Amino acid sequence: MNAIYLEAPGKIAVAAVAQPERKEQNVLIKVRSFGICGSDIGAYLGTNPLVSYPRIIGHEVAGEVLEVPEDETELKIGDRVVLEPYVYCGNCYPCKNGHTNCCENLTVLGVHINGAMSEYFSHPRHLVHKVPADIPWNLLAMVEPLTISMHAVKRSRVKKGEHVVITGSGPIGLLAAQYALALEAIPVVVDPVEERLEFARKLGVKYTINPVKQDAVSEIKAITQGTMAEAVIEASGNAAAIRSSIDYAAYSGRISLVGWPKNEISLPTALFTKKELDIVGSRNSFRSFPESIQLIAENRVDVAAVITKTVAFEEIPELVHDISINPGNYLKVVALV
Repeated sequence: MNAIYLEAPGKIAVAAVAQPERKEQNVLIKVRSFGICGSDIGAYLGTNPLVSYPRIIGHEVAGEVLEVPEDETELKIGDRVVLEPYVYCGNCYPCKNGHTNCCENLTVLGVHINGAMSEYFSHPRHLVHKVPADIPWNLLAMVEPLTISMHAVKRSRVKKGEHVVITGSGPIGLLAAQYALALEAIPVVVDPVEERLEFARKLGVKYTINPVKQDAVSEIKAITQGTMAEAVIEASGNAAAIRSSIDYAAYSGRISLVGWPKNEISLPTALFTKKELDIVGSRNSFRSFPESIQLIAENRVDVAAVITKTVAFEEIPELVHDISINPGNYLKVVALV
């Protein structure tokens, strides 16, 4: 079969590899669509320290069921499914406490183990989710990215009517803003790129702030009538944005860190105590796939809006290279197989 094969940083191609055989408790699928994630670009550039080479990349995957375990009662041949790409051990402390997303021995498709940018893929049954037949294939590739944003919002315990500052308006930030709207919260998107802020407004975000042109603290204070934000979602990984998230948060506020910083960052920990902030990390997701599927099926979150383009399988190597040098030209790219 063909796969998107990353031999080493900077060396990517469509390559012929062995077709997988279905393991005993796995589901074999015919891959129909997949998305390109920032982690895939990091793997291509050699900047993701978790990736080993050679590697088949890809973890945002949808496909059609070809084979199921003998004792399977729900899935049948031909069903459409999406894959949860976080393979956990089930035995460590976080796994035993339900936090399988941060398993101590976690292996993520396309990072620690081969991913699913290929024509066929075999995956554990408990990580396969059936989806409605009427959702287009390109939108199904967005189920996993939406769960990342949902988890970040949930980690900050956002409630109806609360102000949620979201720093960074890439795909994760924009999907987080849409999910906040679905929860009837009030998102405030902060980003230095005017085009991204305009895009956020088109998605229904009333409040946007350019921290380069505006005093973000003053703007948020005005929007919240002096309280500041009950919740902050840091979705950029930018050092300045991470530092500013502390200023954007209300006293007793909550901050969820989902963006990955490139380096260690010094922070004023005295403010954590003074403001009694809840600061949490947000990694991957858990127990979010069914809700994500439902949100897309009901069009309560417009994932199509963040898809810059949909391409063919063989175009992926060229697109990965172009995204790596022109990241500002893209939000999300999805491929159909």
